[in-house]
Amino acid sequence: MVGRCTAERTEGSGAKRPFDPVDGKRHRGSCQDEDQALPKQTTEPAPIQQASTESRLTGLSSAEVAERRRRGEVNTTTLSVSRTVEEIVRANVLTRFNLLVGSLVVVVLVIGPIQDAVFGLVMVINSAVGIIQELRAKHALDELALLSATQVSVVRDGSPQEIEPCDVVIDDVVVLRRGDQVPVDGEVIRSDGLELDESLLTGESEPRAKTAGDECLSGSVVLAGTGMVRAGRVGEEAYAATITREARAFDLVGSELQAGTDLILRWVGLAIVPTAVILVWSQLGAAESLADAARGAVAGTIGMVPQGLVLLISVALAVGVARLARMRVLTQELAAVEGLARVDVVCLDKTGTITEGRLTVTDVIALTARDVGPALAAVASGERDPNATMRSLAVAYPDPPGWKRVASVPFRSDRRWSAAEFSGEGTWVLGAPEELAAGEPEVESLVERYARVGRRALLLTFTEAHLDTALPDRLEPAALVVIGDGVREDASDTVAYFTEQGVALKVISGDHPTTVAAVASQAGIEGRAVFGDELPDDLDELGDMAEDAVVFGRVAPEQKRAIIRALQHRGHVVAMIGDGVNDVLALKAADVGVAMGSGSGAARTVAPLILVDGRFAAMPHIVAEGRRVIGNIERVASLYVTKTVYAFLLAWAVGIAGWAFPLLPRHYTVIGVATIGVPSFWLALEPTSRRAASGFVIRVLRFGLPVGALTALAGFLVFWIARAEDVTLDEARAVTTLTLVAVGLGVLVTVARPLTPLRKLIVVIMVLGAATAFTVPGLRDFYALTLPRPVVVLAACGIVALTGAVMYAALRASGWWRELPSAIRELEKLAH
Repeated sequence: MVGRCTAERTEGSGAKRPFDPVDGKRHRGSCQDEDQALPKQTTEPAPIQQASTESRLTGLSSAEVAERRRRGEVNTTTLSVSRTVEEIVRANVLTRFNLLVGSLVVVVLVIGPIQDAVFGLVMVINSAVGIIQELRAKHALDELALLSATQVSVVRDGSPQEIEPCDVVIDDVVVLRRGDQVPVDGEVIRSDGLELDESLLTGESEPRAKTAGDECLSGSVVLAGTGMVRAGRVGEEAYAATITREARAFDLVGSELQAGTDLILRWVGLAIVPTAVILVWSQLGAAESLADAARGAVAGTIGMVPQGLVLLISVALAVGVARLARMRVLTQELAAVEGLARVDVVCLDKTGTITEGRLTVTDVIALTARDVGPALAAVASGERDPNATMRSLAVAYPDPPGWKRVASVPFRSDRRWSAAEFSGEGTWVLGAPEELAAGEPEVESLVERYARVGRRALLLTFTEAHLDTALPDRLEPAALVVIGDGVREDASDTVAYFTEQGVALKVISGDHPTTVAAVASQAGIEGRAVFGDELPDDLDELGDMAEDAVVFGRVAPEQKRAIIRALQHRGHVVAMIGDGVNDVLALKAADVGVAMGSGSGAARTVAPLILVDGRFAAMPHIVAEGRRVIGNIERVASLYVTKTVYAFLLAWAVGIAGWAFPLLPRHYTVIGVATIGVPSFWLALEPTSRRAASGFVIRVLRFGLPVGALTALAGFLVFWIARAEDVTLDEARAVTTLTLVAVGLGVLVTVARPLTPLRKLIVVIMVLGAATAFTVPGLRDFYALTLPRPVVVLAACGIVALTGAVMYAALRASGWWRELPSAIRELEKLAH
């Protein structure tokens, strides 16, 4: 049933009238109380309870809010842009390989000597570095998240308040304006042309008009109008929480890098078990004692574990996130860092991206004898939630005539017009000229003239017809309002960077294509411009047009999304930069969505990356950071895979031959630190300008398998020669270690190319470090690196040289080497 409560009180009573948080005024009047239950969703969320009549527009009191908080009826969720400290520690310590390595450390500590347990210290250092870097990234992210957090407007104690979304409680009166994302499920208790986009929840692209009594779902986006919603379901019970939890979590959802690494680690994990069994069996038969057999088995097993690979990925991504945070870029999804490295098409809105976003009225051309000044002032001043265009009109016409508004239709991107009917003054409609006066030669000529110089034109029309939801008939053109917006000073430099990097730019806007093309040209973006009406529905045909055209004007939000999907269908990795509610669908569809910090709350919510300062000029640095992270992870992953491959092959070769294992655990520590561990951390932080491509696993294996096989063959041959020369087992192991270090340093040089000054320094330091371990008496004894007589060492040097020559030929044949010249040229450009 429907009840009615009178909210009017006399001014003399001392009582406050209900506050209207939408227009900031107190009104006399009454409010409706709908008692019907809201319809349940298919997921059967808890029913929304009805609030008391008194709290409908005045909101909850402070005492009522405190009581609901005490009961836990607060809009808190488990979603976060960063992992908790506990999650970070657990992810870096409690891993499968750490468990395996820790078990092997215990075995070595039991049988001795302690030198063979040094690899356990490497495990501890790896975990500590990972924890520290992720904690630093978390600190930077959390601070930036606070600065860019979207506020929610609620009514409490009869007054409006701005609070965090997590502070909303059940029965709170939430105020909705254009561009907001609904924070909770609830019932609409007031609607002034409120229209919601529920496509992020349901996939339905048609806007939904909401009136009092309708249900409103969290995650919906306000396309037009304003309204008030009473919170019914909050936190984890809200509809959107169940479908967005994974998408907003701090992980690598949809990441080729993570999927490829997981695949490699899965293969390694499966191969370790049978290899370790063969190794243990062979060492028990070949070793002089059980302790020697255990040490040989531990050495073979520890070599197969890619200890630093997972850590290195975590550290590289964490450092990337921290660096982006210092650039005032908030990373809400870690996979976005990887996506940046692969982007080859950037789609962007015009207003607020390549332009400054400060709209001003530059000219008004009267098309009738009517005085349009009062009409423009009345239209602008009557908007409850004015957009940038209406705010510019309000500045140009600051004195409203006092007309009484009796009906209105708010602006919506796909509608392209707004309207207001005034008592005794008729109906005035403001919008895109082609929507309101198609076929009017005078209007079209004026619009085209201003569009060619980058000016946006809106048509003001008049009619005596009463206003309904549809566009009125018999519209009389009254005036053309010309809007200007300056191009950002740094836009041309940013465009030049993307052009040089081979990244295509597409400007997609709701403005006239000629206007957009003129503004884009001022920023250095040239190309064909098309109307949104020309875009085909067929995906393949749209792909052809999206590839060919550069500027898209008069494009609806659904068309923006369709353009991005068509480009993705062609194999492109697409980034979308936007700030408005009309960009939300495109931001969500893009491989990487980037929202401006000054944009709508909905845009900032769905975008994986947020430019907190709203600087388009930050984009080259962001793309470069993504390329640095992903390109270098692939580079160093090749080192780890190479080591794992030759460790496996050595273990199988020794097992089949029935020999003692050619290395001790401490020897793998020397090899790993000198050829992989230390240099990989430096290489992972080096800049790179190459755009990352798909096929991470294939490229890593194409390098790691042949190089690892050759390295294993070199080590096996040297150990065989040493045994044939009748040297001691310790000397044979030492010369085998020397061989693997030398070949490993050659692999490091290959992977590090082109050799920049820093990379040369890293290689030199590693060579000196390895030489120190072999020559300084204390270190030589600690690591058991006493070399045999010179003839055996010279034979080892010959095998190393031969391995290097064969390795060069093998890599060149596999096609990997042919990629180096282009890489060298690109890094030389970056250095200059």
